[in-house]
Amino acid sequence: MQPRIPRQSADEPRPGPRADGDAGPSDELAAVVSGARRRAVRDGDQQIDTAHLLHSLLEQDPEARGVFGDGAGLARLLGYLVQRSIGYGLRWQGSVEDSGAPPPAPEAEGYSPLAARAMEHARERAAGRGAGPAHGIDLLAAIAAEPRARAVEVLGHAGIEAEAVLARIEELSAQSGSSSR
Repeated sequence: MQPRIPRQSADEPRPGPRADGDAGPSDELAAVVSGARRRAVRDGDQQIDTAHLLHSLLEQDPEARGVFGDGAGLARLLGYLVQRSIGYGLRWQGSVEDSGAPPPAPEAEGYSPLAARAMEHARERAAGRGAGPAHGIDLLAAIAAEPRARAVEVLGHAGIEAEAVLARIEELSAQSGSSSR
């Protein structure tokens, strides 16, 4: 069976402004998505899910990784994410990560329904604060806010509560003097 994840060619244009005036993802978020796509293909998964996105966020985005600090919790979390491809996540293969909400937009092909909604919520979060394109921290907040996300399940196994992640994002946002960055 061929993966349904669209391949990204080297000469494929970078995501840019959408028809609705949205600026699209930032360069850093585009790199996160690219990493998640490679991980999903390598793992033999049908779609990019929220755990792929979380793993790529932790690898690619220092601000998102900083939400977790440098302690044992981050190490446990990375350990669970690495184990996904060697057994931990095998129970997810062949299933679709979904919350039961209406299907995402057609432009979200290659993403699980929850991952597509998280990407959309990240764009909405960035637009809501007038900050231009969505960043990794926006995606992390969107993922952590979805209790049925595989990434939230992984967080729980690592002993990290999604609510604590959201609170930390807001704390860091307040310290930086903006609502999320």
